[in-house]
Amino acid sequence: MTFRLQQVYQHLSNPINMSGELWEGVPLAPPDSIFKLSAAYNADPYPKKVNLGVGAYRDDDGKPWVLPVIKKASQRLLNDPNLDHEYLPITGLPEFTAAAAKLVLGPNSSALAEGRVVSVQTISGTGANHLASVFLSKYYNFNGTKQIYLSNPTWVIHHTIFKNVGMTPIEYPYYDPRTIGLDFEGFKSTVENAVPRSVILLHACAHNPTGVDPTRDEWKELAEVMIAKNHYAFFDCAYQGFASGDLNNDAWAVRYFADKKIPMLVCQSFAKNAGLYSQRTGALHIISPSKETANRVKSQLSIIQRSEISNPPSYGARLVSDSGRSTGARGDERGTRCR
Repeated sequence: MTFRLQQVYQHLSNPINMSGELWEGVPLAPPDSIFKLSAAYNADPYPKKVNLGVGAYRDDDGKPWVLPVIKKASQRLLNDPNLDHEYLPITGLPEFTAAAAKLVLGPNSSALAEGRVVSVQTISGTGANHLASVFLSKYYNFNGTKQIYLSNPTWVIHHTIFKNVGMTPIEYPYYDPRTIGLDFEGFKSTVENAVPRSVILLHACAHNPTGVDPTRDEWKELAEVMIAKNHYAFFDCAYQGFASGDLNNDAWAVRYFADKKIPMLVCQSFAKNAGLYSQRTGALHIISPSKETANRVKSQLSIIQRSEISNPPSYGARLVSDSGRSTGARGDERGTRCR
């Protein structure tokens, strides 16, 4: 017994060093292509270099440019004696989510009026895409394999987001380099031939990365196909106001699909149209068939959100809420597009 105790003591005193092999099986991931390009730009001493990496506005001297309406909102918040740093609700700042939903769905949205919209504040558009993908992966009634249709090309992170939750990305034709425009027939044909109840990711406006959008008539044709096949529309709205300079015009496709009662959700970002790149301010809006099902959806989104970020940060949401009440917000948006 004494000998055995000595063996145990010796073993504890001389633990095997496994630190050298603990993570040897982890493959080295490639760097993010966009941020890698920005790093290369910063390291390049050439005086006439131009940064085509991360999409962020700069002034004529290459300095970061803040929208005047955001500057004013920031100053008002700083001067507010009641400003605090308390936790937000799990689903975010109520004034922000309500304003964000109204901005993208419209003030006359029947879905909003009927209480069928669930809005959750997210970590910008990326967080909205992720939260939506987790929810769909858990609760959507896929017709066979869990998959989602993405445009070719699309925002590079889309593939990563959906693969990480076990969804298989399937590409549909989108950009035609011969016409430098939209391959609408190829796009429409793929959606027509997809199995019923497929999830189709659609860029609401200012398609990333091509900038090519369907016309209103093409959106209408696509909506008819979506209805006929009972597909689910997954809208990514990262550039509202950038395509035409008009917030309402750029939300037309989203509002048309909602009015047609096509099953859908919207991922919304304020990184670009409010210039809040580092504040990571966004929202996810899921339209449900009834108020009762909306409550169910909200309960599950809350559980997912709670387990991942607990609750979202407040500052960017407060800036958006405050600036939305400003009469200068619309003019600033047009000015941003003109730059």
